[in-house]
Amino acid sequence: MKKFGLVDFIIVASVIAALIVGVYTAKHFRQTADKQIEATSPITFQVFLRGVTVTGEEFPVKSEDKTFITIRNVPYTELNVIDVKSEPRQTFAPMAKNVLVPDPAQPSIYDAVITITDTAKITKDGAVVGGNKIKMGLPVTLEGERYKFNGTISDVRVTSEETVKDDGENNQVG
Repeated sequence: MKKFGLVDFIIVASVIAALIVGVYTAKHFRQTADKQIEATSPITFQVFLRGVTVTGEEFPVKSEDKTFITIRNVPYTELNVIDVKSEPRQTFAPMAKNVLVPDPAQPSIYDAVITITDTAKITKDGAVVGGNKIKMGLPVTLEGERYKFNGTISDVRVTSEETVKDDGENNQVG
């Protein structure tokens, strides 16, 4: 009979720990991911695009269009664009009493805020879209026929009009 080594002890301890976690999960002492979902609700979030170079006549993202979104380098789906606010990069004009004017040194550089809507699962930690928590600061990529822009989520709002409670049964709007 051979002696137990350090590796054998680690393997036995890991198996015992996995069994304990399994028992706690089966007896509902530990919540799994699907039990943490409290509701499903429509959300809107804003994506801030800084320093986008556009040399064409108009900004390529338009209201009422669809844009394909990638969250943390994982493709998600096409979502509806609600609103687009884009303006050329601005600078102070000291001779004109410090007002903001379009920067003549960067005529094709724009900053934009794109408002997008989706349906999210609402948890204690916030809204979850495509398996990712949607929070301010999250990097996303917006892609359409003529563009692919990298941006950052700057605002998230849960729309409470059509909140659906998730109790594991067939859900009713309420």
